[in-house]
Amino acid sequence: MEKKIFETTYGGKKVTAEIGTYAMQADGSCLVRCQDTAVLVNVTVADKPRDGVDFLPLSVDYEEKLYAVGKIPGGYKRREGRPSDQAILVARLIDRPLRPLFPKKFYNDISIVATPLSIDPDVAPEALAMIGSSIALSISSAPFEGPTGAVNIALVNDEFVINPNDNQRENSKLNLTVSGTHDAVLMVEAGAHFVDEDTMLKAIMFAHDEIKKQVEFQQDIIKVYHKDKKQPLVEDDIVVQIENEVASYVDEKLNYVLDTFDRAERQARDKALKESTLNYFEPQYPEIENLNKIIDATIYSLTKSKVRKNIVEKGIRLDGRKLDEIRPIWCQVGLLPRVHGSGVFTRGQTQVLTTCTLGMLSEMQHIDGLEEEEEVKRYMHHYNMPPYSTGEAKMLKSPGRREIGHGALAERALEPVLPSEEEFPYCIRTVSEVLSSNGSTSQASVCGSTLALMDAGVPILSPVAGIAMGLIKEGDQIFVLTDIQGEEDFYGDMDFKVAGTEKGITAIQMDIKIKGIDENILKTALQKAKIGRMFIMDKMLQTIDAPRKELSPYAPKIVSFNIDPDKIKDVIGSGGKNINKIIEETNVKIDIEDDGFVTIGGMDKDKIQRAKEIIESIVMEICVGNVMNGVVVRTSDFGAFVSLSPIKEGLIHISKLSDKHIDKTEDVVKVGDKVKVEVIKIDNRGRIDLKLINKL
Repeated sequence: MEKKIFETTYGGKKVTAEIGTYAMQADGSCLVRCQDTAVLVNVTVADKPRDGVDFLPLSVDYEEKLYAVGKIPGGYKRREGRPSDQAILVARLIDRPLRPLFPKKFYNDISIVATPLSIDPDVAPEALAMIGSSIALSISSAPFEGPTGAVNIALVNDEFVINPNDNQRENSKLNLTVSGTHDAVLMVEAGAHFVDEDTMLKAIMFAHDEIKKQVEFQQDIIKVYHKDKKQPLVEDDIVVQIENEVASYVDEKLNYVLDTFDRAERQARDKALKESTLNYFEPQYPEIENLNKIIDATIYSLTKSKVRKNIVEKGIRLDGRKLDEIRPIWCQVGLLPRVHGSGVFTRGQTQVLTTCTLGMLSEMQHIDGLEEEEEVKRYMHHYNMPPYSTGEAKMLKSPGRREIGHGALAERALEPVLPSEEEFPYCIRTVSEVLSSNGSTSQASVCGSTLALMDAGVPILSPVAGIAMGLIKEGDQIFVLTDIQGEEDFYGDMDFKVAGTEKGITAIQMDIKIKGIDENILKTALQKAKIGRMFIMDKMLQTIDAPRKELSPYAPKIVSFNIDPDKIKDVIGSGGKNINKIIEETNVKIDIEDDGFVTIGGMDKDKIQRAKEIIESIVMEICVGNVMNGVVVRTSDFGAFVSLSPIKEGLIHISKLSDKHIDKTEDVVKVGDKVKVEVIKIDNRGRIDLKLINKL
């Protein structure tokens, strides 16, 4: 393959795509560079489908290598292990806009591996990995119907910024990633700080203008590098014959299957139809091994067509709702007495239980990723969807890519409303357990997490609600569906999740199953999503309308304050002597940040206060005239030594113990006595002279 470098710009920065130099045995390969960020993307395509595969086996991996930022991995092995959550999220970003752009019945394995080799903090690698994946696919033998572009957008000082640098990302109200073809938008992912619908739409369309330029750039590359494309599977004549016969046999019978708004009844009828159809055709085609698969696929395709037709022609959804109608909602809080906060959000047959746990800031998650500085997460949201939530008898497995993606989406939706560390010095974890699933469990997790946070007494800025919108597009006819359930997701063309507050959007995730949507569809979906979001929020607020004033009695009590950073060493003491003594005496946890921010946590408020007083006494500047409390630690003929703090003592000379003559120090005070004293002198060596005011 000829070695060649192509050049374009992305957000005002030069981008190059180098082809034919590296990874010569990959089917398609591309090294994308922007400043000091370099991402290598390789695509391989199997020669033929594996036996029994009847879907597109597309796999995408985003390989984080810590050498890209000059780090050595931690752990015993000192090498990268399983993909981080961030790597999985980026792999999903790459996958989602590509998957709709392959022809039906193409079942060859396709592997995409994107590896950031060098990272410049001012150029995020994610969009480059997405662009590189499109280029590598386009010049491979895969029948990819792209190319696609990808853009990251920030909103800084009310101006859209393409390919923002590190500082711009830090100060942005919006972190938006958009992917699409020249003609339409395919995927949207966003985290936002209360961005209104009009601004969000403008940002998406602004991104699409940049995507068009990227697609034109890639088309120039495709003209130079062209491979013969592998073709989709062509069914045998006998299979086509069976499909036609099955479709004719079940056509009228499917009307009965769909003639009920009850999901369980519909599923039972569907199962009975498949069994009767198999029993009818098995004697006619005994030689066809996968007859059941052919029947199932044919019934699914015909069902999808009828469901869509009912919506288009009659405005009838599977469960009888109107197009903009939301399923029945009920909520509950405080159901788990020992957890710090809990909430149940139920919408139709989707039900999520979310718990909230509060902890010390030292319990924050530390992430060793592709950032120059270690990332620390104060808020964590975890999402679990066990098999029983869909009525399936399967073994429990660790969270997969879907679970990690849904958890991250809900986490992103809630981050903007969390109080600052100074206002609420807690680490926060919410866990959403999907108890029943029939569509949009991620947005139910957003709602459940809001309920749990408020039940825990977390002073969130405002409640957050989420909703999933769907789409049926038949020719020029457009039907946007509010609050889609599972089957509408399967049979529809879009899954558009929007979460936010009354003030604006906080998170978006959009997946498209067709070859893109236009501005009009996006605008309609955003407007209807806001109406639905506000309706859901009203239902939530009827259950709990504000965060509780008091934390759970089982939650740790935490106080925070600041000390002079130069005094930290005094609080800790040699070898941790001072701080360990405080912890032993008060049975609390103490965290001290490098900037002097101190948090003290425990279950006993009095002991927390005692620990705070001790620390404040250590760092306090003692001046002449101060009146202080102390403890007599030893006596002598000339006076008593008083501990003013764990590191400071003063002397009450015997002449200052009383206005009268004293023969012995012990006549007035003894070791262990608590006393109130006044500072009367501090010499140039820091020695403190005291006067006794009275015994305590």
